[in-house]
Amino acid sequence: MSDFIQQRTDWPTFIWESDAVINLLGEARNLQGRLVGKMESLGFDLRNEAVLNTLTLDVIKTSEIEGEYLNPDQVRSSIARRLGIAIEGAADSDRNVDGVVEMMLDATQHCFEPLTPERLFDWHAALFPTGRSGMYKIRVAHWREDTTGPMQVVSGAMGKERVHFQAPDSARVEKEMNLFLDWFNNDPSLDLVLKAAISHFWFVTIHPFEDGNGRIARAITDMVLAQSDKSKQRFYSMSAQIRIERKGYYEVLEKTQKGDLNITAWMQWFLSCLISAIKSTDSLLVSVLFKADFWSRHAKTLINERQHKLLNKLLDGIDRKMTSSKWAKMAKCSKDTAIRDINDLIEKNILQKEAAGGRSTNYELKT
Repeated sequence: MSDFIQQRTDWPTFIWESDAVINLLGEARNLQGRLVGKMESLGFDLRNEAVLNTLTLDVIKTSEIEGEYLNPDQVRSSIARRLGIAIEGAADSDRNVDGVVEMMLDATQHCFEPLTPERLFDWHAALFPTGRSGMYKIRVAHWREDTTGPMQVVSGAMGKERVHFQAPDSARVEKEMNLFLDWFNNDPSLDLVLKAAISHFWFVTIHPFEDGNGRIARAITDMVLAQSDKSKQRFYSMSAQIRIERKGYYEVLEKTQKGDLNITAWMQWFLSCLISAIKSTDSLLVSVLFKADFWSRHAKTLINERQHKLLNKLLDGIDRKMTSSKWAKMAKCSKDTAIRDINDLIEKNILQKEAAGGRSTNYELKT
């Protein structure tokens, strides 16, 4: 018996039990339709705000899954610039931030265009603009070459290693990717939500690059889900939900990659994760509507430029609580000026001191 699914002679003839996934698929499809309808009822500005919030969350969380923590302000600003959305206090962004943003936007804004090796190489180059992953030099915009042995995911102390996964030999990668891309671009028979699930699993199992496979797999997932929504605008984040369910994600991947070609368990997990992702959008919509209502209520309130910028950061959830020191640093002003700004907003019934005490005073929006 083969240790890994890609070593089987019937690879990659995936099968799944339709009866076990049909109800989950129906629920996901129903939620998708309701969400798109709800978002279309919003005005242009509110819809843009929702898209900006979702994409910012998506980029941040797909990187967090890999242990990379991006600056939320830079991510939001980078997305806004590329979508032509005006925001307060836009920040300059690093190349690594811009790279992830460019990949995710290309996947979703051009979701109906074919997926090709060249397009995947462009995504990979965007993820690694310096040609390095951390301290290590990697081969960018090329299929991987196993120069130091098989591509494996391993845990445990030396001599007691446990191999969780082994990718196909690098000599097979080009052929495997040609097979995957031919199916991806030319098979119209499958429901697109199921196609998103299979695409994700198939791609991470081939593991065609030295690094960045997870982020690219999630970009492909978003691409197919955008097709299924018939909308380039994103209102829910699979990456954010996968980040929450990361332990289960890796467990079901490992189990399925060591099984036969029956991927029912993976399909069930993916659909359940998608349902949770869509449901979580309710809180995002509440946040967008709260922000719009907040500025409507304070349209005639005298608020200076620093206060406006910092209030927007609180409203966007980038900094849910504020101290006078943080205010001074973010607004690039003295601490005395920050304290005056904050006290002024307290008097105007906009900010309040956090109820829980501590070594430093935290301030939050008054709801």
